Amino acid sequence: MRTDRYYDLLALPALGGLGSELPIGFAELLEHLGERTVRGRLVATVFLLDDLLQREAFLAGEVEQVEPTVLTVRQARNEAPLPDFLAEPSRREAGGPEADALWESYFRHAADVGRTLGSPLLVRWVGFEAALRNALAGARAKRLGLEETGYLVATDLAESEEDFSAMLSEWAAAPTPLAGLRVTIRARWEWLSLNDAWFSFANDELVAYAIRLMLLEQWRRSAHEEEQTAAETA
Repeated sequence: MRTDRYYDLLALPALGGLGSELPIGFAELLEHLGERTVRGRLVATVFLLDDLLQREAFLAGEVEQVEPTVLTVRQARNEAPLPDFLAEPSRREAGGPEADALWESYFRHAADVGRTLGSPLLVRWVGFEAALRNALAGARAKRLGLEETGYLVATDLAESEEDFSAMLSEWAAAPTPLAGLRVTIRARWEWLSLNDAWFSFANDELVAYAIRLMLLEQWRRSAHEEEQTAAETA
């Protein structure tokens, strides 16, 4: 066990369950680990997913502000080019939607980071996230009478053994899009509880910590947006 990993973990505040307050911010965690260290690069790869979700929401007009951790604000607002590893043109050249091309690039980048830096959890998490995204895309396409194939990403990386049927039923029955989002956040939280590296004191435990922190923040945002929506319609 590396001593620096041990103390990095001990220095971090404990995380509560979904709905609890964040004890540390994304940027603060990266500063604690060092952005150029192996641990920092792994955690930054996790937080990049949240940056891209914020960018997607901003471009769709769902949010007015973005607070990225890895990307710049201009990149998150589509006012500056994304990093080269997110600009691979393969799916765009094949006629796939630009947003899906971006996610294809992200998942491949994140899986490569996990393999290169020795994080099995990051690689498995990419497989789960790709599978979950594809399951939701397929359900949306079916609802709209569209062919789902064109909306699937990184199918070779996606975990084929994941069963999302119960989650998709709950998601489809959710009364609001925000409630549906929380269904997916709970599914992600439960997956991590079954797959994290608890008490290993390896880099994967820091990856698990970062994923949990990100899910707590996403839950907080969804609750805040729902409160705002209720106040506006009251």
